[in-house]
Amino acid sequence: MHLIKVDPRALKENPDRLRQTKSTPQADALMLATIKAVGIVQPPVITPEAGGGNGYVINAGHRRVKQAIAAGLEEIDVLVDEVANDNGAMRSMVTNIAFEPMNPVDQWRAIERLVALGWTEEAIGVALALPVRQIKKLRLLANVLPAMLDHMAKGDMPNEQQLRTIAAASLDEQKEVWKKHKPSKGDPQVSWWSVAQGLQKTRMYARHASFGDDLAQAYGIQWVEDLFAPADEDSRYTTNVEGFLGAQQEWMTANLPKKGVIAETTNWGEVKLPPKAERVYGKPAKSDCTAMYLDREGRVQSVHYRMPEAKKPKGGKDTGGTDNAPDDVGDVARPRPDVTRKGVEMIGDYRTDALREALGRAPIEDDALMALLILAFAGQNVSVTTGSGGAYYGYSRLAKNAAVLFDADGKLAFDIDTLRVAARTMLVDVFSCRENATNSGIVARIAGDMIGADAFLPNMGTEDFLSCLSRPALEGSCKDTPVLPRQRVKDTRAALVAHYKEGHFVHPSALFAPDPAKLSDWLSSRAAAADEDEADEDVADVGEGVSDEEAEAFREAAE
Repeated sequence: MHLIKVDPRALKENPDRLRQTKSTPQADALMLATIKAVGIVQPPVITPEAGGGNGYVINAGHRRVKQAIAAGLEEIDVLVDEVANDNGAMRSMVTNIAFEPMNPVDQWRAIERLVALGWTEEAIGVALALPVRQIKKLRLLANVLPAMLDHMAKGDMPNEQQLRTIAAASLDEQKEVWKKHKPSKGDPQVSWWSVAQGLQKTRMYARHASFGDDLAQAYGIQWVEDLFAPADEDSRYTTNVEGFLGAQQEWMTANLPKKGVIAETTNWGEVKLPPKAERVYGKPAKSDCTAMYLDREGRVQSVHYRMPEAKKPKGGKDTGGTDNAPDDVGDVARPRPDVTRKGVEMIGDYRTDALREALGRAPIEDDALMALLILAFAGQNVSVTTGSGGAYYGYSRLAKNAAVLFDADGKLAFDIDTLRVAARTMLVDVFSCRENATNSGIVARIAGDMIGADAFLPNMGTEDFLSCLSRPALEGSCKDTPVLPRQRVKDTRAALVAHYKEGHFVHPSALFAPDPAKLSDWLSSRAAAADEDEADEDVADVGEGVSDEEAEAFREAAE
């Protein structure tokens, strides 16, 4: 290492420098004033440019060089050093820590940078006088979503508990949560509590496990060390809750005592003992039973209880003591089901995909297709606010229209007349044109126009309805009638009522045919929504967005 004078403008910045966070304007102004007053006290460190270049790269002292240029200095003293194997990464980190406390995010990234350059975690720990566990923890924090790290570097930091939850989540999970909670111009502060809540997962700890490595492997359990926990405790955990509880259940089954049962717990975590069982709090006797169960944290717990003694037979004598009690352990909870809740949910996904595929591709007759449409309205995920009295009908009420399609053995068996009646009654319950929450909207108007429902509209030439019309509308209703408008509105109305007493009047606004402009807007909005659904959904519908091969398969199924 030797000292030379160079023009600061000729020095090149190191693109891989350690300190990425910008200094404050106040700190830069203070350094500039110091350089103007006394010059540069500590010369920057530079290294020869690699790759055949003849220039110099700044290794330490980027701010000093920048402020020297701002001060107008023509030359400055610099120390020329040889290029280190790690490009000076460790020396740069130690120097920055000594000069000024580093931004935590820069420190996390610096640790990861050293590992990428070939430093081992043990060597970094020795160089920085930090435990290896702390180095592992800092590396974990460096792998938080880069967008989150950039925001944390600005000074908006979560607390340690929130940071612990964020760092334990995968990058994909962090991306999804960050989309919802990232800062905006109007609200630059991040709700780290909401971010942590979105990434929170239930943890089951290895220290609570009674099973061994064989069952852990069989249930696909992989232990992860919680680097934020105290170093003197077993902090390994898994988020595979189903697998953990399954392994605990299997261990209890294999290690159940002779007079033992596996019990369930209440919503408050209390064990459910068999009816009439008396819990034993003291030292259990040989005749007492044992109930094993899992507490809220997944730990295996056990309690002792005794069942009431069997009644003595009439005229008999008690020939045994408590040690000769029957092996009755009582009636306890049902055993673990063959398929867990997660498995049932997976089956539901498989069935839904298969059903949608069959509905799109399998050959279905017209009468069967109509029956399936009726069944769809009877599904428990369907609720309709109907026009029949304005009542709220759920799937249980609509199901009555589908029940007539089944025979005594629970099989779909119907003739075409029964199918027609079921379809009509279902449509009667669903369609409504009332101006309240039951309104089906424009589709009910289209349906009425299609089937000629205008012919079923009642006579509207009554006092009740005509009183709802304005003078121009009322006088317009006199067209094509011998009734002439009167000076007073009520006289005109009375004349129209008398004229239509034996006739039939339907106001044009009551006809079912929808306004063409509104119908066009509705069709356009539905088409736009369909395009968005095709972009978002994995399941393709018939029409645009499917391949030629799929479209041909749909046509064959329809034929």
